[in-house]
Amino acid sequence: MADSSTDIFDIIHTTRAMRRLKPDPVPDELIRKILEAGISAANGGNRQTWRFLVLKDRTIKERVQHFYKRAFDEVVGPRYRNSAPPPGVTPERYMRQHGAVEYLTDHFHEAPVWIVACIDEGTSTPTRSSGASIYPAVQNMLLAARALGLGATLTTRHLLYEAEVEAAMGLPPGVHSYALLPIRYPMGRFGPVRRVPLADVVYEDRWGQPYTSRGSTGRTAGG
Repeated sequence: MADSSTDIFDIIHTTRAMRRLKPDPVPDELIRKILEAGISAANGGNRQTWRFLVLKDRTIKERVQHFYKRAFDEVVGPRYRNSAPPPGVTPERYMRQHGAVEYLTDHFHEAPVWIVACIDEGTSTPTRSSGASIYPAVQNMLLAARALGLGATLTTRHLLYEAEVEAAMGLPPGVHSYALLPIRYPMGRFGPVRRVPLADVVYEDRWGQPYTSRGSTGRTAGG
């Protein structure tokens, strides 16, 4: 198990989006651990309306990959080419990230396991608060994958073709996908995430008023 860790803060600070993944199979017991971490998360009223579809069927994944690549060609690829790098990221690093995104796009269906995070909405209409009942579980699963030395990334690009993709996955009426996690062993190594300093994004008491802290100014190394 490469790059495994048990320190929670090390796991948090090195859980990067791993888009270049190996074809090696992932043992079912590790997927089960990831899922158990997911359902340990907080959720609205503890109603547990989350549902998780574990996809291994290559045919289904290929159908979804068709729309995933279409979304890249029409939206994501042009956005990378025409946008400035995010804060603290050089143009060269930004283009490497673009290359990793394109690689994932082309090999998306090759990941041995996908976990599709869904909510059973029933007859309710999703609202801004709906994600609060699934995204904590998604983050738990990403952290669990990292702790087990597995690569994963949270992607929602498939939702650009939500109806087509959910039909390909066979989701019943009232059940909607909120995220998709392709999981397998990473080609590269985990490393520190790149983020702006806290001072750039945190305020105290009033919007725009600097947050006062005597601790670190932020973690900006890594990718």
